[in-house]
Amino acid sequence: MITFALKLLLAHILGDFVLQPDRWIRDKRQRKIRSASLYLHLGVHALALLLLLQFDLTYWLGLLGILVTHFLIDLGKLHLEGRYNNNLLFLLDQLAHVLVLCGVVYFYYPFEINTGFIFSPASLLLLLSILSVTSVSAIAMRLLMDRWQLPEDNEEDSLPKAGKYIGMLERLLVFGFIVLQQWAAIGWLIAAKSILRFSDLSRAKDRKLTEYVLIGTLLSFGLAIATGLFYLFIKNLLR
Repeated sequence: MITFALKLLLAHILGDFVLQPDRWIRDKRQRKIRSASLYLHLGVHALALLLLLQFDLTYWLGLLGILVTHFLIDLGKLHLEGRYNNNLLFLLDQLAHVLVLCGVVYFYYPFEINTGFIFSPASLLLLLSILSVTSVSAIAMRLLMDRWQLPEDNEEDSLPKAGKYIGMLERLLVFGFIVLQQWAAIGWLIAAKSILRFSDLSRAKDRKLTEYVLIGTLLSFGLAIATGLFYLFIKNLLR
């Protein structure tokens, strides 16, 4: 079952990402159902599926279902683009494709979904820790750093909400390193951030800015480390 599922997923990735030129995507958006690229795209998917399954026609009904639903899902996405958020449409499009693949796998190899694992204490603890180290910590950082907001801080000089997302990724990495017991990697991450920040700080020659960045960095890493240690402590209690 796992081999079959991996083959279907690999065929999907090859067809949707690796073997789909940008010009095909542009042509599909412009001409939709009349686009030859749409049918070439389906042909690539069909060929990838046949090659990976070694032309085993035992699965012909499942392959037909994948191709038909892929066509309908892609066509629906093309007609909705521009009216809704494209990032959301992309995620829903890929989710629909994956659900179809899961359905085909289930058709040939019936399996059970263990919902108990999803709602187990260990899974809930991990989800709680990830949300805490990203979204909750971002709000805490904003509240704690608000008193030192620099008047010359110009949002137009940076990407929208870039600092927020950089901080979330930074804390998520630190949390992951702690869970994996890779404390040395945290030092490398701090060093890498310091090097990237050095040019900005040296060019600005502003003591307040340097202190502001230093406080923010230490606070961000501190929250991530505290969350990681909390996760490990509670995880040990659950054993």
